[in-house]
This record gives sequence, C-alpha cells and structure tokens, in this order.
Amino acid sequence: MSRRKPHPSSDLTTTLASGRQAWFEREGDRWQLHIDGTPQSEIDLFDPTQLEFGYIRHMGHALDLAFAAKRAITAVHLGAGAMTLPRYVEATRPGSRQQVIEIDRELIDFVRRVAPLPAHASIRVRYGDAREQLVRLPEGLRGTVDALIVDVFAGDHTPPHLTSTEFFDEVASRLSPAGIVLANVADGAGLNFARREVATIREAVGPVTLIAEPAVLKGRRFGNIVVAAGREAREWDGLARRVGNGFPPGTVVTDSEAVAWMRGATPFSDADAVGSPSPDASVFIR
Repeated sequence: MSRRKPHPSSDLTTTLASGRQAWFEREGDRWQLHIDGTPQSEIDLFDPTQLEFGYIRHMGHALDLAFAAKRAITAVHLGAGAMTLPRYVEATRPGSRQQVIEIDRELIDFVRRVAPLPAHASIRVRYGDAREQLVRLPEGLRGTVDALIVDVFAGDHTPPHLTSTEFFDEVASRLSPAGIVLANVADGAGLNFARREVATIREAVGPVTLIAEPAVLKGRRFGNIVVAAGREAREWDGLARRVGNGFPPGTVVTDSEAVAWMRGATPFSDADAVGSPSPDASVFIR
C-alpha cells in the first residue's frame, strides 16, 4: 500500500457530491489518486502499461496471460478509480470494448479533466451502483465478457451487497465460456472475510487462483488478494514467475491450495454478507 502525502495544490483537488475529498498527487510521470486520504489508483499518462500498485500489477499479469497477446477483448470494470486498468487494456489490447461502472459521476469528471482518457479508446462509462448497473448492462453482453474486474470500494471498504453469492452469480452470468473474473479482496489479521469471499467467488464462478504477497495470504498484515476465477481451472503458465519477480514479490495459490487455505469457510449470501474490513491508518504509512 502507498503512504499518505501532503495535500496537493487546489487545481488537482475536488470535493465530490458525497462530501469526500479527491485529489491527485504527481511524482514525475506518475499520478496518484486519493480519496479522503486513501490511495485509490496510480497512473502513468505517458506509459499506461506501468502499473505501480501491486495488486493492480497482478491483475495486469493475469490479463496478459489469459488471452492471446494483443487480442482485443470485451471487458467490464466495476469501480473506476483513475481508470488504471481500462487504460492498460487499451494500451496492450487496442480496440478492446470496455464498460466501466462507477457510482460517482463527479469522480469520473475530475479524472477526465486531470488525466484524460485516450481519445480513440472504446471505453463507455455507466453511472450508478455496481450491482444495479451490472444487471442493466445490454443483454448482448450476457455470456460474452472476456474479463470482468471487481474492484469496488466505498471509501476504504467493499459494501456488503457486492460480496455475496447472489452478486457473483450475476457477475458469472456475463462471462464468455473462457472468460475470467478478477476480484480485489482486502483483508488483514485472521483473514475471516477473505476466506469467505474466496469461497463465495469459487461457489458462484468456478475454480480460483489467488495472487498476493505471502504476508497477506498468511494474515500477517493487511493487504490485497487478487482472486482470478473462471468456469474451468487454468494453468496460468508464467504467472508465478511474473508475480515473484515484481516488487514486492508475490505468490500464486492454485485452486486446490486455495481450498485448503479457506479452512472450510462458507460463502456469503445476501442474508449474511458483510463488507470488507477497513484498514488501519498505519497501512498507508511507510
């Protein structure tokens, strides 16, 4: 996770309709988006293939390996941030069709003003709650989405209605036969939420692969776990090497290993779903 920094100049700051403060901080070619002090996204406007946040980089590796190089895909992103992954997909797979669902129109307006999207990119933004808008996507997308990315946070946590089996059933219904779900699951000590959320995704979508730093997977510190899931198990040739060579280095957990890691955790339903835990403020200090 990234550290807190001083408040930037006013031209890189805005107040969202919710009253939250959003701002960009610039360091060289990199721009980092914060909302109420929580780092949300980081982008390189001159080279969108440079992914700085570890879990976003892990998602990028999965996207690289899941489909033939440079092949245009259909992608749906739940949660926008600074549009880091839509920019990445456009840069690595030109011509891809992408839908982004984001609840905060003011945030997207701010991001587009400070860090415009490529003019030629086929990236459509829909505004509203991620679950509600997912259901409202065109029926033509049902069963045709190659990559569906779930990275939704209300402040510093994922809302309960976006963690349940019923929600991920709807996510899975959008996937093409070879499509993948990439979900960001945040948790810390005990991993009680993460174990149940992985069980939920596995129940609704199919076999899972986990990607994270070893300390996070062991519950030794708060962090992000990327869950990659599809209808069929994948070999993910080369993923462990890519993840292990990054900084900080990560590790890959196969489906059978994930079953043991879950320790019998049961999936969430709408009736008992909870949101992801919020990190302690010290997570953002280094």
